[in-house]
Amino acid sequence: MPSFARFTPLLSSLPATVPFVGPEAIERNRGLRVRARIGANESGFGPAPSVVAAMAEAASNTWHYSDPENFELKQALAAHLGCSPTNIAVGEGIDALLGHIVRMIIEPGMPVVTSLGAYPTFNFHVAGYGGRLVTAPYVQDREDLAGLFELVKRENAPLVYFANPDNPMGSWWNADAVVEFAEALPETCLLILDEAYCETAPDGTTPALSRLIDRPNVMRTRTLSKAYGLAGARVGYVITTPENAQAFDKIRNHFGMARISVAGALAALKDQAYLTDVLQKISASRDAISDIARANGLLPLVSATNFVAIDCCRDGVYARAIVDGLMEHGVFIRMPGVAPLNRCIRISTGLPQDMALLAEALPQVLKTIG
Repeated sequence: MPSFARFTPLLSSLPATVPFVGPEAIERNRGLRVRARIGANESGFGPAPSVVAAMAEAASNTWHYSDPENFELKQALAAHLGCSPTNIAVGEGIDALLGHIVRMIIEPGMPVVTSLGAYPTFNFHVAGYGGRLVTAPYVQDREDLAGLFELVKRENAPLVYFANPDNPMGSWWNADAVVEFAEALPETCLLILDEAYCETAPDGTTPALSRLIDRPNVMRTRTLSKAYGLAGARVGYVITTPENAQAFDKIRNHFGMARISVAGALAALKDQAYLTDVLQKISASRDAISDIARANGLLPLVSATNFVAIDCCRDGVYARAIVDGLMEHGVFIRMPGVAPLNRCIRISTGLPQDMALLAEALPQVLKTIG
């Protein structure tokens, strides 16, 4: 059957795209069972027991809509961060918030600056609103701040995306470099500073809120999907000026937050002892992944995230063979989609049994593919 005749020309011109193929789709399409789910940068350590209990208790009231103003969650986030609730906008994960920000800024044909190989869901939203992506290559496996800045100036771009720490490479810049970049940008260019992995980063990576919170051309996006273990709950937020935060109320889905998710988020913020424990487990798992890589002649990159990028020291075809070969053993991992980053594979931190399965399967795969 043909599609509806009055879709916009922009929509009609776009391919149907899923930026990330999920492990569920791989299981369906290849008839394989995922035994170690260590490819999507989720937290295999899960949420705190206190969070699970809070979500279970909230389930009986799931017939209620969640508070469309997200008042309680904003209050809790503000207390945790040390800012005003008016500095915060809440949404269904960073992915939804990125779409809102692009919608706020971009009209068809406008240039948008990002790094070649950076988070593809952002690119998906740019394409969906008709923006024109302009990309700077990574330099030494880091997003190139100087290159991004030059493109902003050359294109007079109204929007630039930069993640610190970075996905997919796990690299990072220190806080001073990030602030210097933000302060150098023209006032007419909005910086999306994606800090999804800020909890797992070394000290000195994430700028203090006070250094950027008054800049109207900066929006910092964060999530409870990673270290807090709530990827399936979809809880994200933006830290910015009160005027910017209020702008989200013009376009967001006011009933987009699930009541159970909000209950989980509130409990997670209260249970900082559990977060501390998980961060230690993430660090230990990063070490385990790196040890397994080195034992098999591969080169792990230093990571500030809950995953490790591993240089396979060849090309993307070889890296893809490793990804596919591991899946034959039930080990789900991913790889960057753009050369030269696609010489790497990316493995999320996980439980000891996940690491054991990886250690068992990887040498077999490497032997098979030669």
